[in-house]
Amino acid sequence: MIITETKNTGNPDEVAYFPKGKVELFSIGGTIVGRATLAPGWRWSTSVKPMVKTDTCQAAHFQYLISGTLMVLMDNGTRIECKAGDISFITPGHDEWVVGNEPVVVIDFQGMADFAKR
Repeated sequence: MIITETKNTGNPDEVAYFPKGKVELFSIGGTIVGRATLAPGWRWSTSVKPMVKTDTCQAAHFQYLISGTLMVLMDNGTRIECKAGDISFITPGHDEWVVGNEPVVVIDFQGMADFAKR
């Protein structure tokens, strides 16, 4: 039996807060979709690393940037700049931070359920 499901982004199933940001999680279609809102000055290594206690983010992200600019630094030294309108796939082993004065809003179709976990 095929079941159609709709979720309104005004009613997340769960919200995780951390310094200078939050992740709203939506359970739909047997998966978790996340919306992160990250304020200027947010950086994974200073806002999330102290909670998860890993050197870098170990979640993979398949995401669409709605607003702002996000810089990604991979463990191998590769830098990727993601801007509003970009779709990106980021493998585990990275740090990221907001560039400039505009908040980043990103929809993640893969890694947000594990974003702030070890």
